[in-house]
Amino acid sequence: MSVILFIGGILFMVVAVGLSIALHEIGHLVPAKLFKLRVPQYMIGFGKTLISFKRGETQYGIKALPLGGYISMVGMYPPRAKTVDGQPEKKPNLFQKVFGQMVDDARSQANENVLPSDEGRLFYQLPVYKRVIIMLGGPLMNLIIGFVVIAVVLTSFGQATPSTTVSEVYQCISTAQDADQKQCTDKDEQAPAYAAGLRPGDTITAVNGNAVKEGEWYELTDVIRDNPGKSITLDYQRDGSSHSTTMTPYLTDRPATDENGYALTDDQGQTIMTKVGFVGMSSLQKDMTKPLSSVPGVIGNQLLTIGDVILHLPQRMVDVAQAAFGSSERDPNGPVSIVGVGRIAGEISAEDSISVGDKFATLLSLVGGLNLALFAFNLIPLLPLDGGHVVGALYDGIKRLFARIFKLKNVKPVDTVKLLPLTYVVVVAMLVMGGLLIYADIFKPIQLF
Repeated sequence: MSVILFIGGILFMVVAVGLSIALHEIGHLVPAKLFKLRVPQYMIGFGKTLISFKRGETQYGIKALPLGGYISMVGMYPPRAKTVDGQPEKKPNLFQKVFGQMVDDARSQANENVLPSDEGRLFYQLPVYKRVIIMLGGPLMNLIIGFVVIAVVLTSFGQATPSTTVSEVYQCISTAQDADQKQCTDKDEQAPAYAAGLRPGDTITAVNGNAVKEGEWYELTDVIRDNPGKSITLDYQRDGSSHSTTMTPYLTDRPATDENGYALTDDQGQTIMTKVGFVGMSSLQKDMTKPLSSVPGVIGNQLLTIGDVILHLPQRMVDVAQAAFGSSERDPNGPVSIVGVGRIAGEISAEDSISVGDKFATLLSLVGGLNLALFAFNLIPLLPLDGGHVVGALYDGIKRLFARIFKLKNVKPVDTVKLLPLTYVVVVAMLVMGGLLIYADIFKPIQLF
């Protein structure tokens, strides 16, 4: 049964990824057609075409390798500069000597579908804002998918949230500070929470007379952390009865945390420690639904985490390589390939300790997070990513603006095909990173359970 559930989780993610890619390309296709740009092809996958059909000017199809998708738009690159008497307008420079043939071949291939009737509706001839809208359409579609899916999860299934119900109370300070010490001795000082009478299952309702809601564990712990050596009052419920107690947090070194309770690390990846108050109790995690108004904040935090991974991608890939070929463990918050995402989905589906509802919610969260990652990654301002085309269009707009200001004539459009050598470098780097991640996800996967 576990094997069937594992395969089911993988298949769920394969379908979800395929739909995400298809909708990403629709995000490009719809504005392109609205702006009267001819789109000869809309394809999901690469390689040999498995199935296709034609509607209007566009051929729609699915290809053999489901590693992405694309739409082909006529006139992505401007034609080569005109020549006089068959000779180039000027002496070729070093770039043209080294990469000229490569650039010309790419330009010819891109423009081989251009028809005389396409004049005036070529991509490079469109106004800058239309080109930007077309290229941002794909990433924005992923952002919308991520928003909708995560909103469904938060408002319908809930999010694992530290509650004000106590899950564990340490009997003495030594066991609270040292995970290796399991038993207290007569010489060990009792932990403040235990000495105050708190026990697992108690639900704290107020601190220092200020009410705390069920999901406001961090509001409670902020008071404890900020008041070492000072007496605080806690009101709590036990078996339907109300109680009140006092305790004095003791000063200790604890990991510094962000607003979501995650431990902060320095530039070397070491946990940042800070002196705070501590009483020796922990929270019971509960699935709590959130209002729709909380969704933007959750998505914003996820995008910040994804952005941090992208900004430090070279170091993250080094960490993946060291884990894949060494003895260190994979970072659960590090990058993964589509193979890794599928594997994680399979493991979640096959885990007996997770309820069916929680499994489905977690799989949906994976889909939402994947689409947010696709949104952020495609905005990287490098070709062949969408962000690179956006930068090219914006640069063309700036170039034309200066031409109007200084009354310059015969201004040529920005020719992004000249960046083809850099594009190939980016593609090779992406292939290398993808290969490394796939290897690591097979032989040294992230451990969830």
